[in-house]
Amino acid sequence: MLLLTCKHLKHTLKKSINIRFHSGNNLEAIRVRFAPSPTGFLHLGGLRTALYNYLFAKSRNGKFILRIEDTDQSRLVQGAAEQLQRDLNWAGININEGPHSQGDFGPYTQSHRLHIYRKNVKTLLENGSAYYCFCTEKRLDLLRKEALRAREVPKYDNRCRNLSREEVEMKLSKGEQHCIRFKLSQGPESFNDLIYGTITYDIAANEGDPVIIKSDGFPTYHFANVVDDHLMKISHVLRGVEWQISTTKHILMYRAFKWEPPQFGHLPLLMNPDGSKLSKRQGDIKISHYRDNGIFPLALVNFIVNSGGGFEKDSGGGAKPRCLTIEDLTKQFDISRINSHSGKLMPERLLEFNRLELKRKLQDSVEENELIERVREMIRNNFPDNEALQLSSEYIKYILSWSVNRITKLQDLLSDDLKFIWVSPKSHKVTEDELKYLQLFVENLEKKTALERETLNPFFRKFCEEHQLKFGNFMRILRSILSGLKEGPSVAEMMEILGKENTMERLQWCIKSN
Repeated sequence: MLLLTCKHLKHTLKKSINIRFHSGNNLEAIRVRFAPSPTGFLHLGGLRTALYNYLFAKSRNGKFILRIEDTDQSRLVQGAAEQLQRDLNWAGININEGPHSQGDFGPYTQSHRLHIYRKNVKTLLENGSAYYCFCTEKRLDLLRKEALRAREVPKYDNRCRNLSREEVEMKLSKGEQHCIRFKLSQGPESFNDLIYGTITYDIAANEGDPVIIKSDGFPTYHFANVVDDHLMKISHVLRGVEWQISTTKHILMYRAFKWEPPQFGHLPLLMNPDGSKLSKRQGDIKISHYRDNGIFPLALVNFIVNSGGGFEKDSGGGAKPRCLTIEDLTKQFDISRINSHSGKLMPERLLEFNRLELKRKLQDSVEENELIERVREMIRNNFPDNEALQLSSEYIKYILSWSVNRITKLQDLLSDDLKFIWVSPKSHKVTEDELKYLQLFVENLEKKTALERETLNPFFRKFCEEHQLKFGNFMRILRSILSGLKEGPSVAEMMEILGKENTMERLQWCIKSN
């Protein structure tokens, strides 16, 4: 049975953390790790784990280590490890040590560390904490079926624990297939979870002795992560709450090695809006999905942290919500404020954060120029056969400033309603009477020094009254000439967006083509 005491320990834990990591006199080097398996691509839950580890380390002048846990060779996805690193870099998470970074504790890919695991498992075999197991897959399958038939939790019966040394040596000499298991100690074990408080669990009452080295010579997650965390001097393990139940097992392994375990903290689940669990099979939780759909890195980061707590102030909240930078989040990060209950992701907040991030970028001259170039490339790619595109930096800058409260993603500028900004519509056919009034309108419009909404609307009404034209009908004609749209921004707003030169060109082209 898993026992925990959560919130009432938070104050005590926070106090002990602050004492232990006093900024003026660190008692130990802070080293954290993100250790994904390259069996798929990075998703929201994985990014949240990496982000909280990174912010914790960065806020304590520590190190963030990336370790690739590829011991399950049967499930590897080609290119996944490399893409994981690119996704982390895209999100603004800088890797201090990892497969492609300098570091004194490598290799940082587990399949390159098999000699290390072989050496360390000998220690457990020699001190009696581990043993060879020769049980066949057929026997293990029978155990599972019998347990299920008896409505019991399937677990290994520890049969090979009792083999004599002679029996073991004889089986090894015959080349019998085997694995290595760790001996679990009886009785409950407790540890302080930095987020949930005191956790107590009797692992041996619920599981059989776990495999630590598989028959193919590769370690299991449980063994490899204990060995690696110790040898890489990991001070804090922050991981998903699904690993909480295994932590007492890991602590028993540390004790068998006579090693000091790191501190553990388990992050609660991220949930869909309806309360269901996020699933890797959901295509829309992959980081690549958000990147390909125009979500800015900081918008996605703020979206995640807004769903789980951990900060002195509500990120992005308050009277004037904003998209916080990594530096802002680092300053505000406080592990004692992470919620111990599951956090629901609210999709509508993501687009809010994306708009806020767009506004923030437009206030920085360097990032603004990057946005302008990005929009220019996006427009060229979307309209490859059009040579008359409006792509000057001044024009794009103006459009971004105009649209910042109307769009949530740069791709919105390609929507049917806004396509007229970049591309002139096909010629609009008008009657002889309409053409006559259109020519008069252009002559009058030419006299205006600037096209501004505030003065254009009264100008339109006065022109229609003087020539006894129906205002609505005339506006529909102008809208169609300027944009090809039946609906959309007001005609005055369209003219203001396009500017005088562009507006006059479109009106005159219509006159010439009729």
